[in-house]
Amino acid sequence: IDIGTTAVKIVIAEYARNERGPEKHVIGIGAAESIGLRHGYIVDTQHVSRSVRQALAYAERTARMKIRTAIVSVGGIGLESHVATGSSVISRADSEITELDIERALAAGKQTLPDSAKNNRKVIHTIPLSYKLDGKEVLGRILGMRGMKLEVKTLFITTLDQHLTDLIEAVESVGVEVKDIVASPIASAVATLTKAQRIAGCVLVDIGSETVSIVVYENDMPISLKVFPLGSSDITNDIALGLRVPIEEAEKIKTGGHVSSQHPKKKLDEIVHARLKDIFELVEAHLKKIGKNGLLPAGIVLTGGGSRIASVE
Repeated sequence: IDIGTTAVKIVIAEYARNERGPEKHVIGIGAAESIGLRHGYIVDTQHVSRSVRQALAYAERTARMKIRTAIVSVGGIGLESHVATGSSVISRADSEITELDIERALAAGKQTLPDSAKNNRKVIHTIPLSYKLDGKEVLGRILGMRGMKLEVKTLFITTLDQHLTDLIEAVESVGVEVKDIVASPIASAVATLTKAQRIAGCVLVDIGSETVSIVVYENDMPISLKVFPLGSSDITNDIALGLRVPIEEAEKIKTGGHVSSQHPKKKLDEIVHARLKDIFELVEAHLKKIGKNGLLPAGIVLTGGGSRIASVE
Protein backbone atom coordinates (compact mmCIF):
# COMPACT_ATOMS: atom_id res chain seq x y z
CA ILE A 1 0.00 0.00 0.00
CA ASP A 2 1.47 3.32 -1.11
CA ILE A 3 -0.16 6.40 0.42
CA GLY A 4 0.96 9.44 -1.55
CA THR A 5 -0.06 13.07 -1.36
CA THR A 6 -2.39 12.83 -4.38
CA ALA A 7 -3.22 9.12 -4.62
CA VAL A 8 -3.43 5.91 -2.61
CA LYS A 9 -2.25 2.96 -4.70
CA ILE A 10 -2.50 -0.71 -3.81
CA VAL A 11 -0.97 -3.73 -5.54
CA ILE A 12 -1.86 -7.33 -4.68
CA ALA A 13 0.60 -9.98 -5.83
CA GLU A 14 1.11 -13.70 -5.37
CA TYR A 15 3.92 -16.18 -5.93
CA ALA A 16 3.48 -18.74 -8.70
CA ARG A 17 5.89 -21.61 -9.29
CA ASN A 18 7.16 -22.70 -12.69
CA GLU A 19 10.22 -24.44 -14.10
CA ARG A 20 12.35 -21.32 -13.46
CA GLY A 21 11.29 -21.11 -9.82
CA PRO A 22 8.83 -18.83 -7.97
CA GLU A 23 7.67 -15.69 -9.77
CA LYS A 24 5.52 -12.81 -8.55
CA HIS A 25 2.31 -12.09 -10.41
CA VAL A 26 0.09 -9.03 -9.93
CA ILE A 27 -3.47 -10.20 -9.41
CA GLY A 28 -5.13 -6.99 -8.25
CA ILE A 29 -4.67 -3.22 -8.25
CA GLY A 30 -6.59 -0.34 -6.74
CA ALA A 31 -6.27 3.44 -6.56
CA ALA A 32 -8.13 6.35 -5.06
CA GLU A 33 -7.68 10.09 -4.64
CA SER A 34 -5.64 10.80 -1.54
CA ILE A 35 -7.11 13.34 0.88
CA GLY A 36 -5.65 14.40 4.21
CA LEU A 37 -1.93 14.61 3.45
CA ARG A 38 0.49 17.48 2.99
CA HIS A 39 4.04 17.01 1.67
CA GLY A 40 3.62 13.29 2.29
CA TYR A 41 2.64 13.47 5.97
CA ILE A 42 -0.83 12.96 7.42
CA VAL A 43 -2.87 15.96 8.57
CA ASP A 44 -6.24 14.14 8.79
CA THR A 45 -6.21 10.42 9.64
CA GLN A 46 -9.92 9.92 8.98
CA HIS A 47 -9.71 11.28 5.44
CA VAL A 48 -6.67 9.11 4.73
CA SER A 49 -8.50 6.04 6.07
CA ARG A 50 -11.40 6.79 3.74
CA SER A 51 -9.03 6.95 0.75
CA VAL A 52 -7.35 3.69 1.76
CA ARG A 53 -10.72 1.98 2.15
CA GLN A 54 -11.78 3.08 -1.34
CA ALA A 55 -8.53 1.93 -2.98
CA LEU A 56 -8.68 -1.34 -1.06
CA ALA A 57 -12.20 -2.03 -2.30
CA TYR A 58 -11.05 -1.67 -5.91
CA ALA A 59 -8.00 -3.88 -5.33
CA GLU A 60 -9.98 -6.61 -3.58
CA ARG A 61 -12.56 -6.55 -6.36
CA THR A 62 -9.96 -7.06 -9.09
CA ALA A 63 -8.12 -9.75 -7.10
CA ARG A 64 -11.35 -11.42 -5.94
CA MET A 65 -9.99 -11.89 -2.45
CA LYS A 66 -10.02 -10.20 0.96
CA ILE A 67 -6.82 -8.52 2.14
CA ARG A 68 -5.92 -8.95 5.80
CA THR A 69 -2.23 -7.92 5.93
CA ALA A 70 -0.04 -5.54 3.92
CA ILE A 71 3.36 -3.95 3.49
CA VAL A 72 3.04 -0.16 3.65
CA SER A 73 5.42 2.35 2.11
CA VAL A 74 6.20 5.53 4.02
CA GLY A 75 7.34 8.71 2.29
CA GLY A 76 7.19 12.45 2.73
CA ILE A 77 9.60 15.08 3.95
CA GLY A 78 9.96 13.22 7.26
CA LEU A 79 12.23 10.64 5.64
CA GLU A 80 15.97 11.02 6.27
CA SER A 81 19.10 8.92 5.91
CA HIS A 82 22.28 8.95 7.98
CA VAL A 83 25.52 7.03 7.64
CA ALA A 84 27.25 5.95 10.86
CA THR A 85 30.03 3.57 11.85
CA GLY A 86 29.97 1.32 14.90
CA SER A 87 32.38 -1.27 16.22
CA SER A 88 32.40 -4.28 18.53
CA VAL A 89 35.04 -6.53 20.04
CA ILE A 90 34.62 -10.15 18.92
CA SER A 91 33.00 -12.03 21.78
CA ARG A 92 33.90 -15.67 21.11
CA ALA A 93 37.06 -17.19 22.57
CA ASP A 94 38.09 -18.54 19.15
CA SER A 95 37.62 -15.00 17.64
CA GLU A 96 34.98 -16.17 15.12
CA ILE A 97 32.48 -13.49 14.11
CA THR A 98 28.83 -14.26 14.88
CA GLU A 99 25.50 -12.54 14.28
CA LEU A 100 25.74 -11.16 17.82
CA ASP A 101 28.97 -9.31 17.00
CA ILE A 102 27.36 -7.72 13.92
CA GLU A 103 24.26 -6.72 15.91
CA ARG A 104 26.42 -5.09 18.58
CA ALA A 105 28.36 -3.13 15.95
CA LEU A 106 25.11 -1.98 14.32
CA ALA A 107 23.74 -0.92 17.72
CA ALA A 108 26.95 0.98 18.42
CA GLY A 109 26.61 2.79 15.10
CA LYS A 110 23.02 3.72 15.88
CA GLN A 111 24.15 5.25 19.18
CA THR A 112 26.49 7.62 17.32
CA LEU A 113 23.63 9.19 15.35
CA PRO A 114 23.02 12.86 16.23
CA ASP A 115 20.10 13.68 18.50
CA SER A 116 18.25 15.21 15.53
CA ALA A 117 18.23 11.75 13.91
CA LYS A 118 16.91 10.02 17.06
CA ASN A 119 14.52 12.41 18.82
CA ASN A 120 10.91 11.79 17.75
CA ARG A 121 12.16 9.52 14.97
CA LYS A 122 12.11 5.79 14.25
CA VAL A 123 14.65 3.75 12.28
CA ILE A 124 12.83 1.81 9.55
CA HIS A 125 15.87 0.49 7.64
CA THR A 126 19.29 -0.56 8.92
CA ILE A 127 21.51 -1.35 5.92
CA PRO A 128 25.17 -2.44 6.42
CA LEU A 129 27.29 -0.85 3.68
CA SER A 130 30.77 -2.15 4.44
CA TYR A 131 32.76 -4.12 7.00
CA LYS A 132 36.26 -3.79 8.42
CA LEU A 133 38.00 -6.49 10.42
CA ASP A 134 40.99 -5.37 12.45
CA GLY A 135 41.18 -2.22 10.33
CA LYS A 136 41.07 -3.95 6.93
CA GLU A 137 38.05 -3.80 4.62
CA VAL A 138 36.30 -7.13 4.04
CA LEU A 139 34.46 -7.88 0.81
CA GLY A 140 31.64 -10.39 0.83
CA ARG A 141 30.39 -12.40 3.79
CA ILE A 142 31.84 -11.47 7.17
CA LEU A 143 30.24 -14.26 9.23
CA GLY A 144 32.65 -17.02 10.16
CA MET A 145 35.80 -14.96 9.72
CA ARG A 146 38.17 -14.50 12.66
CA GLY A 147 39.56 -11.33 14.17
CA MET A 148 39.60 -9.05 17.18
CA LYS A 149 37.60 -5.96 16.21
CA LEU A 150 34.69 -5.55 13.80
CA GLU A 151 33.62 -2.21 12.29
CA VAL A 152 30.40 -1.76 10.32
CA LYS A 153 29.52 1.27 8.20
CA THR A 154 25.71 1.47 8.12
CA LEU A 155 22.97 3.46 6.40
CA PHE A 156 20.10 4.26 8.78
CA ILE A 157 16.83 5.43 7.22
CA THR A 158 14.48 7.14 9.66
CA THR A 159 11.04 8.71 9.63
CA LEU A 160 9.04 10.84 12.04
CA ASP A 161 7.59 8.58 14.74
CA GLN A 162 4.26 10.42 14.84
CA HIS A 163 3.82 10.24 11.06
CA LEU A 164 4.52 6.50 11.08
CA THR A 165 2.03 5.97 13.92
CA ASP A 166 -0.66 7.93 12.03
CA LEU A 167 0.06 6.00 8.83
CA ILE A 168 -0.28 2.62 10.54
CA GLU A 169 -3.45 3.77 12.31
CA ALA A 170 -5.01 4.89 9.01
CA VAL A 171 -4.37 1.49 7.40
CA GLU A 172 -5.30 -0.69 10.37
CA SER A 173 -8.53 1.25 10.90
CA VAL A 174 -9.86 -0.34 7.67
CA GLY A 175 -9.12 -3.87 8.94
CA VAL A 176 -5.69 -4.43 7.39
CA GLU A 177 -2.75 -5.37 9.61
CA VAL A 178 0.55 -3.67 8.76
CA LYS A 179 3.17 -6.43 8.56
CA ASP A 180 6.11 -4.30 7.49
CA ILE A 181 7.16 -0.77 6.57
CA VAL A 182 9.37 0.25 3.64
CA ALA A 183 10.64 3.70 2.66
CA SER A 184 8.90 4.79 -0.55
CA PRO A 185 12.13 5.62 -2.45
CA ILE A 186 13.46 2.12 -1.66
CA ALA A 187 10.21 0.54 -2.89
CA SER A 188 10.39 2.66 -6.07
CA ALA A 189 13.97 1.54 -6.67
CA VAL A 190 13.07 -2.14 -6.34
CA ALA A 191 10.27 -1.68 -8.89
CA THR A 192 12.11 0.67 -11.27
CA LEU A 193 15.86 0.02 -11.33
CA THR A 194 17.57 -2.99 -12.85
CA LYS A 195 20.19 -4.91 -10.90
CA ALA A 196 22.84 -3.71 -13.38
CA GLN A 197 21.90 -0.07 -12.69
CA ARG A 198 21.99 -0.58 -8.92
CA ILE A 199 25.40 -2.25 -9.12
CA ALA A 200 27.00 0.30 -11.47
CA GLY A 201 25.63 3.25 -9.51
CA CYS A 202 22.71 5.55 -10.23
CA VAL A 203 20.27 7.97 -8.66
CA LEU A 204 16.51 7.45 -8.82
CA VAL A 205 14.56 10.72 -8.75
CA ASP A 206 10.86 10.40 -7.94
CA ILE A 207 9.02 13.63 -8.80
CA GLY A 208 5.78 13.54 -6.85
CA SER A 209 3.05 16.10 -6.39
CA GLU A 210 4.49 17.87 -3.34
CA THR A 211 7.84 16.14 -2.80
CA VAL A 212 10.87 15.05 -4.79
CA SER A 213 12.63 12.03 -3.31
CA ILE A 214 15.97 10.64 -4.39
CA VAL A 215 17.80 7.45 -3.53
CA VAL A 216 21.38 6.78 -4.60
CA TYR A 217 22.51 3.24 -5.33
CA GLU A 218 26.01 1.81 -5.65
CA ASN A 219 27.20 -1.81 -5.51
CA ASP A 220 23.53 -2.89 -5.38
CA MET A 221 22.94 -1.02 -2.10
CA PRO A 222 21.25 2.28 -1.25
CA ILE A 223 23.92 4.64 0.06
CA SER A 224 21.86 7.82 0.50
CA LEU A 225 18.25 9.01 0.56
CA LYS A 226 16.83 12.51 0.54
CA VAL A 227 13.37 14.13 0.24
CA PHE A 228 12.81 17.75 -0.85
CA PRO A 229 9.58 19.68 -0.05
CA LEU A 230 8.66 20.64 -3.61
CA GLY A 231 7.12 18.80 -6.54
CA SER A 232 5.09 18.96 -9.71
CA SER A 233 2.26 20.89 -8.01
CA ASP A 234 4.72 23.79 -7.66
CA ILE A 235 5.07 23.77 -11.44
CA THR A 236 1.28 23.90 -11.75
CA ASN A 237 1.15 26.88 -9.37
CA ASP A 238 3.92 28.66 -11.31
CA ILE A 239 2.03 28.19 -14.58
CA ALA A 240 -1.21 29.47 -13.01
CA LEU A 241 0.55 32.60 -11.75
CA GLY A 242 2.68 33.16 -14.84
CA LEU A 243 -0.07 32.69 -17.41
CA ARG A 244 -2.89 34.01 -15.16
CA VAL A 245 -5.05 30.91 -15.60
CA PRO A 246 -7.03 28.73 -13.12
CA ILE A 247 -5.22 25.88 -11.36
CA GLU A 248 -7.24 23.26 -13.26
CA GLU A 249 -6.23 24.73 -16.62
CA ALA A 250 -2.61 25.09 -15.48
CA GLU A 251 -2.53 21.36 -14.67
CA LYS A 252 -3.74 20.50 -18.17
CA ILE A 253 -1.18 22.85 -19.71
CA LYS A 254 1.60 21.28 -17.63
CA THR A 255 0.83 17.77 -18.86
CA GLY A 256 0.49 18.90 -22.48
CA GLY A 257 -3.25 18.34 -22.64
CA HIS A 258 -4.29 21.95 -23.19
CA VAL A 259 -2.14 24.44 -25.08
CA SER A 260 -3.60 27.31 -27.10
CA SER A 261 -2.27 30.29 -29.00
CA GLN A 262 -3.24 32.45 -26.01
CA HIS A 263 -0.37 30.88 -24.05
CA PRO A 264 3.03 31.67 -25.62
CA LYS A 265 5.06 28.46 -25.73
CA LYS A 266 8.28 30.34 -25.00
CA LYS A 267 6.90 31.79 -21.76
CA LEU A 268 5.45 28.41 -20.74
CA ASP A 269 8.80 26.71 -21.33
CA GLU A 270 10.58 29.36 -19.27
CA ILE A 271 8.19 28.83 -16.33
CA VAL A 272 8.48 25.04 -16.39
CA HIS A 273 12.24 24.98 -16.98
CA ALA A 274 12.84 27.39 -14.08
CA ARG A 275 11.14 25.08 -11.57
CA LEU A 276 12.70 21.93 -13.06
CA LYS A 277 16.08 23.63 -12.80
CA ASP A 278 15.43 24.21 -9.09
CA ILE A 279 14.64 20.51 -8.63
CA PHE A 280 17.70 19.21 -10.46
CA GLU A 281 19.99 21.72 -8.76
CA LEU A 282 18.85 20.27 -5.40
CA VAL A 283 19.61 16.76 -6.69
CA GLU A 284 23.04 17.86 -7.93
CA ALA A 285 23.84 19.62 -4.64
CA HIS A 286 23.01 16.44 -2.69
CA LEU A 287 25.19 14.32 -4.99
CA LYS A 288 28.06 16.78 -4.47
CA LYS A 289 27.51 16.61 -0.70
CA ILE A 290 27.94 12.82 -0.66
CA GLY A 291 30.77 12.90 -3.21
CA LYS A 292 28.92 11.14 -6.03
CA ASN A 293 28.24 13.92 -8.54
CA GLY A 294 29.42 12.71 -11.97
CA LEU A 295 30.49 9.36 -10.49
CA LEU A 296 27.36 7.26 -11.12
CA PRO A 297 27.82 5.34 -14.42
CA ALA A 298 24.13 4.41 -14.76
CA GLY A 299 23.19 8.09 -14.46
CA ILE A 300 19.81 9.41 -13.38
CA VAL A 301 16.48 7.59 -13.65
CA LEU A 302 13.24 9.57 -13.38
CA THR A 303 9.93 8.26 -12.06
CA GLY A 304 6.77 9.61 -10.43
CA GLY A 305 3.89 11.59 -11.88
CA GLY A 306 6.05 14.68 -12.42
CA SER A 307 8.42 12.78 -14.70
CA ARG A 308 5.68 12.72 -17.36
CA ILE A 309 5.99 16.47 -17.93
CA ALA A 310 6.97 16.96 -21.56
CA SER A 311 9.73 19.46 -20.71
CA VAL A 312 11.42 17.32 -18.06
CA GLU A 313 14.08 15.98 -20.43
